[in-house]
Amino acid sequence: QVQLVESGGGLVQAGGSLRLSCVASGSATSINVLGWYRQAPGKQRELVAGMTSGGTTNYADFVKGRFTIDRDNAKNTVFLQMNSLKPEDTAVYYCNARVIGNRLYTYWGQGTQVTVSS
Repeated sequence: QVQLVESGGGLVQAGGSLRLSCVASGSATSINVLGWYRQAPGKQRELVAGMTSGGTTNYADFVKGRFTIDRDNAKNTVFLQMNSLKPEDTAVYYCNARVIGNRLYTYWGQGTQVTVSS
């Protein structure tokens, strides 16, 4: 079992920055991929960025060049640095962990609200 707790959301003006954090506990050392998803009202949850335990990253096209994912394996923490925020980035951001064992296990945090005002 893996528990995920996000922090760092809030209200920011367009063009501003926020840094999200997600601390993993439980069987955190077994995590293969840590990442961030977001869900805006009335929309499906979508991938923002992900990072493997080996450091490979992937980003959604809509955040490339603006967001950076980073991971501190020693502290079982993943970060999302969000710069040049736009109103359309407004959403609940969820931390996601995937563990590859005898099958794929997926865990979610409770989410943190990010609101970007114009």
